[in-house]
Amino acid sequence: MTPQELENLVCLRRARDLIDREYAQPLDVPTIARRALMSPAHFSRQFRAAYGETPYNYLMTRRIERAMQLLRAGATVTDACMAVGCTSLGSFSSRFTEIIGESPSAYRRHEHGAVKAMPACVAMAHTRPARTVASGVSSGPVSSRIEEAGGAAAA
Repeated sequence: MTPQELENLVCLRRARDLIDREYAQPLDVPTIARRALMSPAHFSRQFRAAYGETPYNYLMTRRIERAMQLLRAGATVTDACMAVGCTSLGSFSSRFTEIIGESPSAYRRHEHGAVKAMPACVAMAHTRPARTVASGVSSGPVSSRIEEAGGAAAA
């Protein structure tokens, strides 16, 4: 890697860390790109090349991941939506369903005893939504890694 490529990765990591930390704040690509010291278009291309998804998709996946935690803890769908920085309940529900494969209300109704028994860091790793990153768009319902592991163990 050239020194310039390494510097770009450092800047991209800084931007990704901003998304991870400030996911509940109003973030848009120009704001995140400024943190990476890049123009919005260049930043979007570089981010997708480095991480396999667009900055917006990464942000929304993080928000949905955090909303899943809140829903498992008993929060209402509206409270979870607002707590993770989404302003439209309809858009939140649509994106949640696209990524997780079921509505937030249905997800909230499920029993999550196994996940509650895990340490938080393990639960987060195993329930992280797995996206189809080749196209950047989910191709139908996407199972969480814990469901995939359970399915593999049963086979």
